[in-house]
Amino acid sequence: MSRRIKNSKHLITDDIPKLIKQIAIPASTGMFFNTMYNVVDTFYAGLISTEAISALSLSFMIFFTVIGLGYGFSSAITALIGNANGRNKHFLASLYAHKGIFFMQMLAIVLTIIGFITSPYLFELLGATGAYLDTALEYMNVILAGTIFFMTNFALNAILMSKGDTKTYRNSLIFGFFANLILNPIFIYGFLFIPAMGIKGIALATVLIQVLNVTYMLYKVMQTKMIHFDNVKYFLPHKKIYKDLITQGIPSSMNMLIMALGSIILMYFVSLYGVKAVAGYGIGFRVEQLMLLPALGLSSAVLAIVSNNFGAKKYDRVQETLNKALKYGFYISTFGIIFLYIFGKLIIQQFDNDLEVIAYGFDYILVEVWIFYGYVILFICISTLQAIKKPKMILYIALYRQIVAKFLVAYIFVIWLALDYIYLWVGVLIMIYTAAIFAYIYTQKMLKELCV
Repeated sequence: MSRRIKNSKHLITDDIPKLIKQIAIPASTGMFFNTMYNVVDTFYAGLISTEAISALSLSFMIFFTVIGLGYGFSSAITALIGNANGRNKHFLASLYAHKGIFFMQMLAIVLTIIGFITSPYLFELLGATGAYLDTALEYMNVILAGTIFFMTNFALNAILMSKGDTKTYRNSLIFGFFANLILNPIFIYGFLFIPAMGIKGIALATVLIQVLNVTYMLYKVMQTKMIHFDNVKYFLPHKKIYKDLITQGIPSSMNMLIMALGSIILMYFVSLYGVKAVAGYGIGFRVEQLMLLPALGLSSAVLAIVSNNFGAKKYDRVQETLNKALKYGFYISTFGIIFLYIFGKLIIQQFDNDLEVIAYGFDYILVEVWIFYGYVILFICISTLQAIKKPKMILYIALYRQIVAKFLVAYIFVIWLALDYIYLWVGVLIMIYTAAIFAYIYTQKMLKELCV
């Protein structure tokens, strides 16, 4: 390969606190606009009909599977490229980039085919029939057809993130948010020569935005010289590299899918307290997720910085990154706790004016804010394990906190002891902190073993 690849040397030389801020802030900003993107879709679906909102919610399960697999394997690509760059093996890094893109596109084709075959049966299993089923399939079929663009964007972002660039993806998400505001009403209601498409228009707007973002992201990746189109064989499958991608990607991907299953389990136990408890939990959960975005941004920074420095054998910088990220995460969590204790009830009131719903939502917030520290530890330790190419434990931690412990805690607190709603979240707090403490101890153990 004759092209000179732009390296990511700054990730192994620049000041750690500076790097964390440079990577985490754009990543968090992008996640915020991505969250608001989904809010916009839900808003416009509500303008169509209640059936449209239900169809959107029904489709989320399949869509989350696609996103979960994309996120997991893109993290693997970032870690592998980062490690290779850190060892100055830039040709290997470039091979991971080329083959990672094609790997994600093949995965997208497989998911699209499976989705087209299984989605009608899954929707029927979840109670969709007649017009309701048709509406759900109208939305889902367009999304499935665009899966290859979602996966390509994940792969391109993984390459950029391995070099510490989270600004490009942030820009694409900000663009997507504003484009969605414009395209949704145009495709839903029609404009000039564009026919009215209803809920299918929401899906088409999403896919079109992904196509536009692929063009922009590819342009930015080409500038890094990590990939080119001079020799097609660089994109073709390779047994060793695909094995690395699968080994690294499956634990993180399964982590995301297990999270979805864990949410269903928790929702079942919340529903035992009644419809208003479910509504209060749903509102509180949305508020909590917005406050956790900075912590997710920190985890992106840790993945990029640690993978490069671990590859370069700069183990002191690996430990420093972990320590600084945890420190910043605790600062952010402390702010989040204070902010939500003061303004939490006011924010919840903006979503619903039912006093009982507000009470349930605020009870959730009162306990959940104290879990912020635990989430920070989990997010950062999981990114560290991914970055040092030791991802297997990620899967076991997910199984514990999302399935085994969550079910046991909920069953004991809700059914066996029949405690009030707020104690369910006390049980979740205990569960998260046990997982976080284990994750921290295990991560430190791995670093001591590997960083010698």
